[in-house]
Amino acid sequence: MTTNKYYYSGKFGIERETLRVDSQCRLARTPHPFGNDEHITRDFCENQIELVTPVCHSVDEAVKVLAELDKRTREELAKNGESIWLYSNPPHFDSEDDIPIADFIGDHSSKRAYREVLQQKYGKKLMLFSGIHFNFSFAEEFLRELNTNNEDFHTFRNELYLRLYKQLMVHSWLLVLLTAASPYYDASLDKDGKSGIIMSEYSSLRNSRRGYWNKFLPILDHRSLKTFAGSIKKHIVTGSLYSVSELYLPIRLKPKGVNSFENLAANGVDHIELRMFDLNPSAPLGIDSRDLEFAHLLILYLLSQPDFDLTPELQEKAVRDHQNAALLEPDTKLLEHGTEVIESMEKHFSENEKAIEIIAFEKEKILVRNHFKSSIVSASAK
Repeated sequence: MTTNKYYYSGKFGIERETLRVDSQCRLARTPHPFGNDEHITRDFCENQIELVTPVCHSVDEAVKVLAELDKRTREELAKNGESIWLYSNPPHFDSEDDIPIADFIGDHSSKRAYREVLQQKYGKKLMLFSGIHFNFSFAEEFLRELNTNNEDFHTFRNELYLRLYKQLMVHSWLLVLLTAASPYYDASLDKDGKSGIIMSEYSSLRNSRRGYWNKFLPILDHRSLKTFAGSIKKHIVTGSLYSVSELYLPIRLKPKGVNSFENLAANGVDHIELRMFDLNPSAPLGIDSRDLEFAHLLILYLLSQPDFDLTPELQEKAVRDHQNAALLEPDTKLLEHGTEVIESMEKHFSENEKAIEIIAFEKEKILVRNHFKSSIVSASAK
């Protein structure tokens, strides 16, 4: 493990999506009550609430800011008899008429046009899935100390984040295994007019093959940030994607400011975004801070792993593994691989007591999943 004093430093941010519901736990029909507040906004639909923390200097600080935003939100919603639906899968709704597109106007009207395109392409129901996005960037001092060959810093930084992106893409399944929390859903998600709670075959519907994915698998070129941005541009130029925001993969490389391939290519990577976390209904804020702490440790661990070529075949496998991890009964080999990665992380962070505690918390989840899987196999053999 590195002894760099900036190793655990960085910038952290949380985006939490939820839905607004009325006293009957039906989707709220009132306008979004927070105006253009950049920290309490919405994503696709008007009856959604997205809390966006400012940049923080630790997971703990980001969670505390999220708690403050959550409190403000709940107090304001309570004035209209509304509350937050703290589940990744939506409550019962009658039809897509209950899902009004976010009413962005004025300077933000282009956001509405984009959402109208999404409605036509994917339908509104898909957009009701809610979750947590975790944003992270390394401390600049840490990156400068890593740059031992005194390469152009801009280039070095971009190449490092691209290498990390590839590692996270092929390991995104692990975070799904550890944080999936949405096996139940209302039948209205299947068909208008239906009702009743269904136990699905998935532990996370939004991460499963039924969840947030493009109509095709966007194959990207990871040789450099320039070719990476260029391969996104090709999908946009051909009309396969409306914009970079429609790239529904579990990991994103983000520039500072406007999220566009032009900005990414010109100004480079500012931070990396992990998009696979389900809302945890047993956690008051919808997220257990230990899960985000583990994600940070996973990022640091993967940074130490060797680079590789993320071929089209490996990109397809990464998505298959991600969707497999979203099953209630994922493949045994995936669970075994999860144990291997976690045990390797234990060795990597062996000198950090807090890290070992966080890793142990997640390791227990894998052990429980393995036990559950073996119990099912044993019962079926009788």
